[in-house]
Amino acid sequence: MPDGFRKMYPSTRVIVDGTEIPLACPKNPTQAQACFSTYKNRATEKILVGATPSGLISYCSDAFAGSVSDRAIVERSDLIEKCDPGDSVMADRGFTVQDLFAHRNVAVNIPSFLKGQAQLPGLKLLQDRKLASKRVHIERVIGLVKTFKILKKELPAYYVPLGSQITFICCMLCNFREGIVSRSA
Repeated sequence: MPDGFRKMYPSTRVIVDGTEIPLACPKNPTQAQACFSTYKNRATEKILVGATPSGLISYCSDAFAGSVSDRAIVERSDLIEKCDPGDSVMADRGFTVQDLFAHRNVAVNIPSFLKGQAQLPGLKLLQDRKLASKRVHIERVIGLVKTFKILKKELPAYYVPLGSQITFICCMLCNFREGIVSRSA
């Protein structure tokens, strides 16, 4: 575990984030609606990727239709079972899944919400910046995953049933690359 994590977030098991892979728009209207992502404004498949604090990809969910929420992916995946009591999961602000992990005694570290405030108090702002400086590693890891040619362009319709396997293989191949997180991160 990098020194920065060991000092500030020693119980972090995984840093998670969702990502979307573009798909060729299905011809079936029901499938097209299910795959449509309002965030990307196109048909996508969505996966949840998790990395260790040192930058290795340790979790890759199955692929889901682009309209599914991050919370729904966590509910349908086995990520919760992979965490031990006392662990913590680091995520971005959109992952409001604390209640799903609570029964396993797993904490979820996410940045604070403003909740009607004009800005966060100074101490809370500093804590959020420190958290963001550690959470950014998952963004960089996902960026590496998306460098594979098959994920750069939209996935053809005949590959959609294999979307989970394709993204899993791309994720695992990233673990053979040179590490992106320094020892002092």
